Amino acid sequence: MFRKKPEWHCVADVDSCPPGSLLAVMAGDTPVVLANVDGTFYALRDRCSHADYPLSDGSLDGDQVECMYHGARFDLATGRARCLPAIRPVRSYPTEVRDAAVFVLAGK
Repeated sequence: MFRKKPEWHCVADVDSCPPGSLLAVMAGDTPVVLANVDGTFYALRDRCSHADYPLSDGSLDGDQVECMYHGARFDLATGRARCLPAIRPVRSYPTEVRDAAVFVLAGK
């Protein structure tokens, strides 16, 4: 299967995702949930690995995002599942802040 090379995508202004919040964005063709934890940005694929619901509907708890539909939790830095019912990780993506804009490195 052909895989698209990852590219940096400008996904949001820093102000659109203040500390303690989540934001649903698109990094090219990839749905991403952007999380701001005390000024540090994280990006995960915006789909819970348990039931394919958007993680952006959930909430932040420290360095984890909790899916509001079934309570699954994921580590923001790695995408690792931290709480049942999820057992599989979600994909994590590198982020950078450049001139008050947030960029995510994503591809298929």
